[in-house]
Amino acid sequence: QVQLVESGGGLVRAGDSLRLSCAASGRTASTYAMGWFRQAPGKEREFVAAITWSDPYYADSVKGRFTISRDNAKNTVYLQMISLSPEDTAVYYCAAGRTGRLDRPTTYAYWGQGTQVTVSS
Repeated sequence: QVQLVESGGGLVRAGDSLRLSCAASGRTASTYAMGWFRQAPGKEREFVAAITWSDPYYADSVKGRFTISRDNAKNTVYLQMISLSPEDTAVYYCAAGRTGRLDRPTTYAYWGQGTQVTVSS
C-alpha cells in the first residue's frame, strides 16, 4: 500500500513558476514509477510527466517547461513548473504505478488527492 500526498499548488500569474511535491509513504514506495497527471474542469485527466527510478518522460505540452524529479531517500517526487500559462490551470494529481505505459492513468494503482493550480492571465 502506498499513500500519496501532494502539496505546493496555488494561484499564480502567467509566466510564474511553481513547484509541486508528492510525498509517498509505504515500505516499497521508492520502487514505483511516479507520475503527474492533471484534470481541468470538464476535461479528461491528462498525462503531464512521469519518472522511473531516474528516467523522466513528459507530455509534449509541458516539455521544456516542466521538470519531474524524485528524491528516493525522502520518498518524494517533485514537479517544477516554469512559464506557466492559464492553460496549465487544473487539479494536479500524483500517482504511483509499476508496469505499463507511463502516460496512461490505468498504469497507476495509487493516487493522491490532488492539488489545485490556478494560473491567471
